[in-house]
Amino acid sequence: MKLNSPLQLSLPVHLPDDETFNSYYPAAGNDELIKSLQDCAEGQSDGAVFLWGPEKSGRTHLMHAACAHANDLGRSSFYIPLGIHASISTALLEGLEKLDLVCIDDVDAIAGHPLWEEAIFDLYNRISEQKTCSLIVSASVSPSDSGFSLPDLVSRMQWGLNYQLQPMADEEKLAALQRRAAMRGLQLPEDVGRFLLNRLARDLRTLFDVLDRLDKASMVHQRKLTIPFIKEMLRL
Repeated sequence: MKLNSPLQLSLPVHLPDDETFNSYYPAAGNDELIKSLQDCAEGQSDGAVFLWGPEKSGRTHLMHAACAHANDLGRSSFYIPLGIHASISTALLEGLEKLDLVCIDDVDAIAGHPLWEEAIFDLYNRISEQKTCSLIVSASVSPSDSGFSLPDLVSRMQWGLNYQLQPMADEEKLAALQRRAAMRGLQLPEDVGRFLLNRLARDLRTLFDVLDRLDKASMVHQRKLTIPFIKEMLRL
């Protein structure tokens, strides 16, 4: 993670090297969302983007990807997952409007916490006034369903572009698995990929985590990804 602000030194978060736009396999219907996030990362948009979808739908991957893309271009960025809000201070938000890109993940986690709601609302306003910073915010539900007690915060979140992440079909998940395997120098046969889809939870986060484990196991045991090998490693 590129450190662009002293405040980031106290934030226990790092960007995974493998969560980029290139490693993200978009479901049909998400193309416009991806383009909007890339525009934010590149400084082609000074507005706000709100994206929402269920847990493990790929929201965090996209937030990481936007920051990574901005950093690759030499632009300043900041990523903060509000799922850890209880262990951090709202002071982390001070001065973020001076950066090029701010990504706030799981913003609905602070619903019902007045200090955090006010702080996020103030940040929205400062970014809007600055007009040089792009803001990307994610949640598990739409702004109107997020349960915020501050009506003005909901209004701010509805001002910009709003996108619901479209779910992936099984064929798209299979293609995403094969693409991720190929990026690791692995060959994932179609029958093996379908076996994983049929035997594991179908969210990509779980599938990718299992694939990472299998990658390491295949190197240790010098074996290809076959159904018998996977059954042995995963005890299925």
